[in-house]
Amino acid sequence: MTISYDDFAKIDIRVGTIVAVDPFPEARKPAYKLTVDFGGDIGTRRSSAQITALYPAESLIGRQILAVVNFPPKRIGPFTSEVLCLGVPDADGAVVLVGPERAVPNGGQLY
Repeated sequence: MTISYDDFAKIDIRVGTIVAVDPFPEARKPAYKLTVDFGGDIGTRRSSAQITALYPAESLIGRQILAVVNFPPKRIGPFTSEVLCLGVPDADGAVVLVGPERAVPNGGQLY
């Protein structure tokens, strides 16, 4: 399936810095509750992320990631996820986070 550039432009993908990581014991699959700072007009948003296989919680603080910020909030058990953090699977299917290869200002939009 192909999409037009206008379709792609509707997806708002921004860079943010993880500022807090909390356990999410109620999740069906191992996950963290992340707080991500997107700066400026977006501010901080929360997300559930199944990234425990490769990332100890303390290694995530200060890490920049890419996330879709214009999806509607999604209820995941007792938690509301406000953004979708982006990742790709490694050879074993564990999620590898996607982020810029060097530090950039929070809130920068992927294009």
